[in-house]
Amino acid sequence: MMRKLVTEFIGTFFLVLTIGLTVVGGSDFAPLAIGSMLMVMVYMGGHISGAHYNPAVSLAMLIRGRMDTKEFGPYVGVQILGAFIAAWVVYMAMGETLDVAPAPSTGLVPFLLLEVLFTFALALVILNVATAKATEGNSYFGLAIGFTVLVGVFAVGGITGGAFNPAVAIGPIVADAVFGDSSSLADLWVYVLANFVGGALAAVVFKFQNPEDV
Repeated sequence: MMRKLVTEFIGTFFLVLTIGLTVVGGSDFAPLAIGSMLMVMVYMGGHISGAHYNPAVSLAMLIRGRMDTKEFGPYVGVQILGAFIAAWVVYMAMGETLDVAPAPSTGLVPFLLLEVLFTFALALVILNVATAKATEGNSYFGLAIGFTVLVGVFAVGGITGGAFNPAVAIGPIVADAVFGDSSSLADLWVYVLANFVGGALAAVVFKFQNPEDV
């Protein structure tokens, strides 16, 4: 179990660190860097922990039946811890916190809807490329997962903030509350609700798509 938790911590840490350094630094290539880091971390840890790095994905795996109930809490805990420490490193390196928040013009309904949809897409891709019997042993799973996030950040990052991951929201938002101005704290519940709903829906749809795997 400890090997899995350390792997989940490392993967989530480097994912959020990459998000923070590229976004705070104003890089035009942030989505490419974020998707690529997720891809390589998935290949790094997939054979050890399943490479969730995302509480919504862990929930999808739990509902799908690929995760023990007793593992869920520890997985989510280390994912959030990794995200928080990464956000602290970003603050130490850049002198400002990573602000995970929707655009000021984004209403609550599109904020919720888009986060649900792209979390759903991410979790559904992961379930199908990493857990389905029909794709067992493939070598493209990391690429598919990384590209899903890359596309999502390009598509809606400027609208919702592009979290698709409760840890990506919780870690930086809590760090902002501790080290910054707490400006993003009010949006935290939206990310958590939307991302978990998206992950749960993905598990339901996966079971419909792959009845032989259930």
